[in-house]
Order: sequence, then structure tokens, then C-alpha cells
Amino acid sequence: MTSLRSVTDGGLFTDGRRLLRAALRIDAVITGVNGLAYLALAGPLESLLGLPTGPGRAIGALLLVYAVAVWAVSMPDRIGRGAAMAVVEANLLWTVLSIVAVATGRPELNVAGGVWAVLQALVVAGFAALQYTALRQTR
Repeated sequence: MTSLRSVTDGGLFTDGRRLLRAALRIDAVITGVNGLAYLALAGPLESLLGLPTGPGRAIGALLLVYAVAVWAVSMPDRIGRGAAMAVVEANLLWTVLSIVAVATGRPELNVAGGVWAVLQALVVAGFAALQYTALRQTR
């Protein structure tokens, strides 16, 4: 049984390398599942979010490629600082572009789509913050 002490004393939250690897892998898995959903459910998502199927499928494919890349960054014994920082920056870019898309109405999402895009942006910003914090702990 894992105690709180083992998690906090030399555990996941104090070991920057372990935290970074976990944050990257969780990001990759959630991004990959999201990408699969955009690809497999493009039609229903158009009705639910107002996102046309073409852009929805393109986003899904992009997310799958990104998920594979993020997982690959997490694989080496010693995660490359530059590669990890590139993931942080890409996550921040996604966050900004999502908010800009909602603010400008491009693409034209319905209310549920706008809320979904903002919530997704917040999750991605959270990944960026966690990955950046972990990266700073690895110094």
C-alpha cells in the first residue's frame, strides 16, 4: 500500500523527472483519445458542437499525430529539455488558438462547442503548467 508520505517524500510530486514523464504520458493519452473521438465521431460532434466534419476530422488527425509525438518525448530515460519545452509551448499555442477561435467565431461553433473549446483549452493549459513545473524541478 502506498502511503501519502511515499508519494510526497521522493515520490511523484517531488521528483521532477517522474512528474514530467507522467504529465507527458497523461497528456498523450488524453490527446490521443480526444483525437480518436474527433475522427470516429465527426458526424455526431458536428450536431453536438457545431464543428463541421471536415475540420473535425483534421483536428482529430492532428491530435493523434501530436499524441504520438508527446508519448515519444516521454520515452527516453532522460527526457530532453528542449523536446519537453516544445510540448509545453505547443500546449500553450493550442490554448491561445482555441480561445482566439471562440472569440472570433471561427469556426462557427454553437454554445456547447464554444464551452467545449474553452474547457479543452483550460485542460491543455493545465498540462502545460504541470509539464513546465516538472521541467523546472529537473534542474
